[in-house]
Amino acid sequence: MKSAKHYRFQEDPKKRPQEVYPDAWNKQEPYVAEPELVQAVNLAIHLGRPLLIEGEAGCDKTRLAAAVAYELGLPLERWDVRSTSRAREGLYEYDTILRLHDVEAQKVDKNLGRNPSNPEDYRRFGALGKAFHREESSTVVLIDEIDKADLDFPNDLLAVLDDPWEFFIPETQETITASHQPIIIITSNKEKGNLPAPFLRRCLYYFVEFPNETKRLQEIVESHYKLQAEKAPGEGLVTAAAEKFLEVRREGGLFKIPGTSEFLDWLDALWSFGSKPYTATGLRRMKSIPYPEVLFKLRADWKKYASTS
Repeated sequence: MKSAKHYRFQEDPKKRPQEVYPDAWNKQEPYVAEPELVQAVNLAIHLGRPLLIEGEAGCDKTRLAAAVAYELGLPLERWDVRSTSRAREGLYEYDTILRLHDVEAQKVDKNLGRNPSNPEDYRRFGALGKAFHREESSTVVLIDEIDKADLDFPNDLLAVLDDPWEFFIPETQETITASHQPIIIITSNKEKGNLPAPFLRRCLYYFVEFPNETKRLQEIVESHYKLQAEKAPGEGLVTAAAEKFLEVRREGGLFKIPGTSEFLDWLDALWSFGSKPYTATGLRRMKSIPYPEVLFKLRADWKKYASTS
């Protein structure tokens, strides 16, 4: 198995190789990573360990994997974990019922496109399985919101996310060994408390702080509009909007705190929704929040800020 050590994430899309793999992730994300987070990604790649990312909802944890895949010119596989998810789903699924159906259907139609005598025609790889099976390059794998699953789920992954990086499919009698070590990024919101200790020992850990500074939000806005190739709001409006947004977050008392995606949508509304943009001066003078429906997603929060200015 080839190590992924030669890859290095620099949080600079300009460093992307000119020649990328045919199925590489090609959507550039407006992601601004702190130097410490960049270091954590590179440590995980160097040591061959999964990187566990935690942080409050809305701090763009999921976009990190796409940013890494884009810059390194690698494929991206995403596994959205649900409460019913099982570890095997990320490796493969086997359709026994379809195979039994095809045994009978083949008596009528010889051109099914599948051969019931070949069990491999009925197994489909999941996100991790695709990464292990890919022979051309390493793959960035996002395991999103791992804490949604049963507490046994993370421990069930331990045997796979470690040497010799392989798994066995009993239905086909195949042992799938990774040709290239995947780059694993896992996110968690701690919905069900702490993850199991054995799993945590296997991972590198990083906590993503929300960008609670006006300057950081300005950088995110600049990256977002530059990537979209759209005219950005004036610097004064961006600053005023960032200040008001952070003020709302710091006041506390919200049941669901808005994140960066809500901020970007809100700024877009301030800039381009009405007949004319809000001004920095006008926004600062307002006691209420314009367009509260963009920022607040629960009734109590919405009512608190939806009063007339």
